[in-house]
Amino acid sequence: MLQAPMTDGSAQASSTSADSAAAQSNGSPTELMEVREVDGGDEDKDLRELLMPDVRSLPLVPPSAVESNFVAYFAPDFMKPGHDQYVYRHPNGLCVVGLARTHVAFRDEGGVTGVDFNVGKSDRSAIKVTGKRKKNAQHFESNTILCKVCTKSDSYVVSWHPGFDRCCVKGSLLEVNERLIKQPDLLNSLADREGYIAIIMPKPADWLKVKATLLRLEEYKRLKEQC
Repeated sequence: MLQAPMTDGSAQASSTSADSAAAQSNGSPTELMEVREVDGGDEDKDLRELLMPDVRSLPLVPPSAVESNFVAYFAPDFMKPGHDQYVYRHPNGLCVVGLARTHVAFRDEGGVTGVDFNVGKSDRSAIKVTGKRKKNAQHFESNTILCKVCTKSDSYVVSWHPGFDRCCVKGSLLEVNERLIKQPDLLNSLADREGYIAIIMPKPADWLKVKATLLRLEEYKRLKEQC
Protein backbone atom coordinates (compact mmCIF):
# COMPACT_ATOMS: atom_id res chain seq x y z
CA MET A 1 0.00 0.00 0.00
CA LEU A 2 1.29 3.49 -0.84
CA GLN A 3 2.64 5.42 2.10
CA ALA A 4 1.91 9.14 2.04
CA PRO A 5 5.08 11.22 2.40
CA MET A 6 5.81 12.99 5.68
CA THR A 7 2.99 11.63 7.79
CA ASP A 8 5.04 10.79 10.87
CA GLY A 9 4.54 14.30 12.32
CA SER A 10 8.07 14.19 13.71
CA ALA A 11 9.88 17.36 14.69
CA GLN A 12 12.74 16.11 12.55
CA ALA A 13 10.72 16.49 9.36
CA SER A 14 12.71 19.59 8.33
CA SER A 15 14.31 17.58 5.58
CA THR A 16 17.34 18.34 3.45
CA SER A 17 15.06 18.88 0.48
CA ALA A 18 13.03 21.50 2.32
CA ASP A 19 16.11 23.28 3.62
CA SER A 20 17.81 23.23 0.23
CA ALA A 21 14.77 24.57 -1.57
CA ALA A 22 14.15 27.32 0.96
CA ALA A 23 17.78 28.40 0.72
CA GLN A 24 17.37 29.22 -2.96
CA SER A 25 14.98 32.11 -2.25
CA ASN A 26 14.43 34.68 0.50
CA GLY A 27 10.73 33.74 0.38
CA SER A 28 9.48 37.34 0.59
CA PRO A 29 5.72 37.92 0.12
CA THR A 30 6.42 39.96 -3.01
CA GLU A 31 8.35 37.12 -4.64
CA LEU A 32 5.70 34.57 -3.70
CA MET A 33 2.97 36.77 -5.18
CA GLU A 34 4.98 37.17 -8.37
CA VAL A 35 5.30 33.41 -8.66
CA ARG A 36 1.57 32.93 -8.26
CA GLU A 37 0.78 35.63 -10.81
CA VAL A 38 3.16 34.18 -13.39
CA ASP A 39 1.87 30.65 -12.79
CA GLY A 40 -1.60 31.68 -13.86
CA GLY A 41 -3.37 33.06 -10.79
CA ASP A 42 -6.47 30.94 -10.20
CA GLU A 43 -4.87 27.96 -11.93
CA ASP A 44 -2.47 27.50 -9.04
CA LYS A 45 -5.10 26.98 -6.37
CA ASP A 46 -2.99 24.33 -4.62
CA LEU A 47 -0.24 26.79 -3.72
CA ARG A 48 -2.68 29.38 -2.40
CA GLU A 49 -4.28 26.75 -0.18
CA LEU A 50 -0.82 25.83 1.07
CA LEU A 51 0.09 29.44 1.88
CA MET A 52 -3.32 30.48 3.26
CA PRO A 53 -5.07 27.38 4.65
CA ASP A 54 -8.64 27.40 5.99
CA VAL A 55 -8.36 27.31 9.80
CA ARG A 56 -11.42 25.04 9.92
CA SER A 57 -9.57 22.36 7.97
CA LEU A 58 -6.35 22.39 10.02
CA PRO A 59 -5.37 18.92 11.35
CA LEU A 60 -5.19 18.08 15.05
CA VAL A 61 -1.55 16.99 14.63
CA PRO A 62 0.75 19.67 13.16
CA PRO A 63 2.03 18.73 9.69
CA SER A 64 5.70 18.15 8.96
CA ALA A 65 7.92 20.83 7.42
CA VAL A 66 7.67 19.22 4.00
CA GLU A 67 3.88 18.98 4.19
CA SER A 68 3.72 22.63 5.28
CA ASN A 69 6.05 24.03 2.63
CA PHE A 70 5.56 21.84 -0.43
CA VAL A 71 2.73 20.64 -2.63
CA ALA A 72 3.23 16.94 -3.42
CA TYR A 73 2.72 15.63 -6.96
CA PHE A 74 3.43 12.21 -8.44
CA ALA A 75 4.55 11.15 -11.90
CA PRO A 76 3.64 7.53 -12.66
CA ASP A 77 5.62 6.38 -15.67
CA PHE A 78 3.03 4.52 -17.71
CA MET A 79 5.57 3.50 -20.35
CA LYS A 80 7.49 1.65 -17.65
CA PRO A 81 5.05 0.60 -14.95
CA GLY A 82 6.34 1.14 -11.44
CA HIS A 83 8.99 3.71 -12.36
CA ASP A 84 7.21 6.30 -10.23
CA GLN A 85 8.67 9.60 -9.09
CA TYR A 86 7.48 12.46 -6.93
CA VAL A 87 7.77 16.19 -7.50
CA TYR A 88 7.48 18.40 -4.42
CA ARG A 89 6.88 22.01 -5.41
CA HIS A 90 7.77 24.92 -3.15
CA PRO A 91 5.89 28.27 -3.38
CA ASN A 92 9.07 29.88 -4.71
CA GLY A 93 8.86 27.62 -7.78
CA LEU A 94 11.56 25.11 -6.89
CA CYS A 95 10.80 21.43 -7.47
CA VAL A 96 12.32 18.62 -5.41
CA VAL A 97 12.43 15.40 -7.44
CA GLY A 98 12.81 11.88 -6.07
CA LEU A 99 11.67 8.26 -6.23
CA ALA A 100 8.16 7.48 -4.98
CA ARG A 101 7.87 4.76 -2.34
CA THR A 102 6.24 2.52 -4.95
CA HIS A 103 9.23 2.64 -7.34
CA VAL A 104 10.25 -0.82 -8.54
CA ALA A 105 13.84 -0.30 -7.37
CA PHE A 106 12.72 -0.74 -3.78
CA ARG A 107 11.25 -4.16 -4.59
CA ASP A 108 14.59 -5.61 -5.65
CA GLU A 109 16.40 -7.69 -3.05
CA GLY A 110 18.46 -5.37 -0.87
CA GLY A 111 16.88 -2.26 -2.37
CA VAL A 112 19.03 0.51 -3.81
CA THR A 113 22.78 -0.12 -3.53
CA GLY A 114 24.21 2.77 -5.54
CA VAL A 115 23.47 6.11 -7.23
CA ASP A 116 25.52 7.36 -10.20
CA PHE A 117 25.23 11.02 -11.21
CA ASN A 118 27.88 10.62 -13.91
CA VAL A 119 25.56 10.13 -16.87
CA GLY A 120 26.11 10.87 -20.53
CA LYS A 121 28.73 13.55 -21.01
CA SER A 122 28.15 15.27 -17.69
CA ASP A 123 28.65 14.52 -14.01
CA ARG A 124 25.61 16.06 -12.34
CA SER A 125 27.33 16.06 -8.95
CA ALA A 126 30.02 18.42 -10.27
CA ILE A 127 27.68 21.39 -10.74
CA LYS A 128 28.18 24.35 -8.41
CA VAL A 129 25.38 26.88 -8.73
CA THR A 130 26.07 30.36 -7.35
CA GLY A 131 24.26 33.68 -6.90
CA LYS A 132 20.68 34.81 -7.37
CA ARG A 133 20.95 34.26 -11.11
CA LYS A 134 21.86 30.60 -10.46
CA LYS A 135 25.10 30.80 -12.43
CA ASN A 136 26.39 27.45 -13.74
CA ALA A 137 22.98 25.76 -13.47
CA GLN A 138 22.52 22.99 -16.03
CA HIS A 139 19.54 23.49 -18.32
CA PHE A 140 17.39 20.40 -18.85
CA GLU A 141 14.82 19.20 -21.30
CA SER A 142 11.98 17.04 -19.98
CA ASN A 143 13.69 13.75 -20.78
CA THR A 144 17.18 14.69 -19.54
CA ILE A 145 18.67 12.01 -17.29
CA LEU A 146 19.41 13.03 -13.71
CA CYS A 147 21.10 9.88 -12.51
CA LYS A 148 21.12 6.10 -12.55
CA VAL A 149 19.90 4.19 -9.51
CA CYS A 150 21.38 0.72 -9.08
CA THR A 151 20.32 -2.42 -7.22
CA LYS A 152 22.06 -5.79 -7.00
CA SER A 153 20.26 -7.07 -10.06
CA ASP A 154 19.29 -4.05 -12.16
CA SER A 155 19.62 -0.31 -12.78
CA TYR A 156 17.00 2.39 -13.30
CA VAL A 157 17.21 5.75 -15.05
CA VAL A 158 15.81 8.79 -13.25
CA SER A 159 14.92 11.77 -15.44
CA TRP A 160 13.65 15.29 -14.78
CA HIS A 161 10.12 14.29 -15.67
CA PRO A 162 9.56 10.70 -16.83
CA GLY A 163 7.26 9.97 -19.73
CA PHE A 164 7.08 13.59 -20.91
CA ASP A 165 9.42 13.26 -23.89
CA ARG A 166 7.11 14.65 -26.57
CA CYS A 167 6.70 18.12 -25.03
CA CYS A 168 9.33 20.77 -24.52
CA VAL A 169 9.44 21.24 -20.76
CA LYS A 170 12.65 22.85 -19.62
CA GLY A 171 14.20 23.34 -16.20
CA SER A 172 17.44 24.37 -14.53
CA LEU A 173 19.22 21.81 -12.36
CA LEU A 174 20.26 23.67 -9.21
CA GLU A 175 21.40 20.82 -7.01
CA VAL A 176 21.73 17.05 -6.79
CA ASN A 177 21.81 15.16 -3.52
CA GLU A 178 25.50 14.28 -3.31
CA ARG A 179 24.91 12.39 -0.05
CA LEU A 180 23.41 9.58 -2.12
CA ILE A 181 26.81 8.82 -3.64
CA LYS A 182 28.21 7.66 -0.30
CA GLN A 183 24.88 6.92 1.37
CA PRO A 184 22.62 5.30 -1.25
CA ASP A 185 20.68 3.61 1.56
CA LEU A 186 19.02 6.99 2.21
CA LEU A 187 16.81 6.11 -0.74
CA ASN A 188 15.66 2.91 0.94
CA SER A 189 14.84 4.54 4.27
CA LEU A 190 14.08 8.21 3.52
CA ALA A 191 13.34 8.46 -0.20
CA ASP A 192 10.78 11.22 0.36
CA ARG A 193 13.05 13.28 2.64
CA GLU A 194 16.85 13.13 2.91
CA GLY A 195 16.86 10.68 0.00
CA TYR A 196 15.63 13.16 -2.61
CA ILE A 197 17.40 13.09 -5.99
CA ALA A 198 17.63 16.71 -7.16
CA ILE A 199 16.26 20.25 -7.00
CA ILE A 200 15.11 21.80 -10.27
CA MET A 201 13.66 25.17 -11.22
CA PRO A 202 11.31 24.94 -14.22
CA LYS A 203 10.13 28.03 -16.01
CA PRO A 204 6.67 29.11 -14.75
CA ALA A 205 4.96 28.54 -18.10
CA ASP A 206 6.60 25.13 -18.46
CA TRP A 207 5.58 24.16 -14.93
CA LEU A 208 1.94 24.42 -15.96
CA LYS A 209 2.63 21.85 -18.68
CA VAL A 210 4.31 19.55 -16.16
CA LYS A 211 1.58 19.98 -13.57
CA ALA A 212 -1.08 18.93 -16.07
CA THR A 213 0.55 15.47 -16.30
CA LEU A 214 1.05 14.94 -12.55
CA LEU A 215 -1.24 13.43 -9.94
CA ARG A 216 -1.95 14.71 -6.46
CA LEU A 217 -1.43 12.31 -3.56
CA GLU A 218 -5.04 11.12 -3.26
CA GLU A 219 -5.28 10.54 -7.02
CA TYR A 220 -2.02 8.62 -6.97
CA LYS A 221 -3.16 6.44 -4.06
CA ARG A 222 -6.37 5.58 -5.89
CA LEU A 223 -4.39 4.70 -9.02
CA LYS A 224 -2.09 2.36 -7.09
CA GLU A 225 -4.99 0.70 -5.31
CA GLN A 226 -6.51 -0.13 -8.69
CA CYS A 227 -3.31 -1.70 -10.01
